[in-house]
Amino acid sequence: MVAVAEDRRAEEKNLDYFWDRLNIAQKFSVSELQRFGYELAFVRRSPSFSMAVLKSGERLAAVDQDGQIDTAPSIALRN
Repeated sequence: MVAVAEDRRAEEKNLDYFWDRLNIAQKFSVSELQRFGYELAFVRRSPSFSMAVLKSGERLAAVDQDGQIDTAPSIALRN
């Protein structure tokens, strides 16, 4: 029988896990978006790139490594 690897997306992450991966500019912008009902969903990072993704209902917002907010990002989320 072949073991099936569990999907990491199914893991419950503490928000501190993602918050700790943000830089100062991102933390400021994420805090501003939270005032409008957005919640930090996840952070994507690579050596040269960092993006925080937030959700508010069906709406998405993204914050890049410079703290720039995009309230209409072209992001495709997997279910």
